[in-house]
Amino acid sequence: MNSFKDLIVWQKAIDLTKDVYSLTKNFPKEELYGIVSQIRRCAVSIPSNIAEGQARKYHQQFSHFLSIAQGSLAELETQIIISIKLGFIVGDCKDLFDSMHSIGKMITKLKHNLLQENDRSCCPQTTNNQ
Repeated sequence: MNSFKDLIVWQKAIDLTKDVYSLTKNFPKEELYGIVSQIRRCAVSIPSNIAEGQARKYHQQFSHFLSIAQGSLAELETQIIISIKLGFIVGDCKDLFDSMHSIGKMITKLKHNLLQENDRSCCPQTTNNQ
């Protein structure tokens, strides 16, 4: 892999961020520096942390940044739920929640793959020569 831009999870996180910006543009103006700002910041944090982690030298560092992205994803989901309960979001958010769930699964799988790859590279299998 040459770039974080090649990661499908990063691409999906960018699309999620665009969707979040579209969703929040109709929130009450008095929430611009409140929940709108918070929702947008955590949405932006997801692809940003994926990109920063991929640019790191070691798999453990990448895994750490993926954990941060997962935390931002959970924070985003919580804030969307709060916004629904406050009446700022009217209508079905199933596609948005499905997208968040899919990204979460992809991050988990990527972390798992990184840890497996890290285990193989630092602890090579030994053969028994008797």
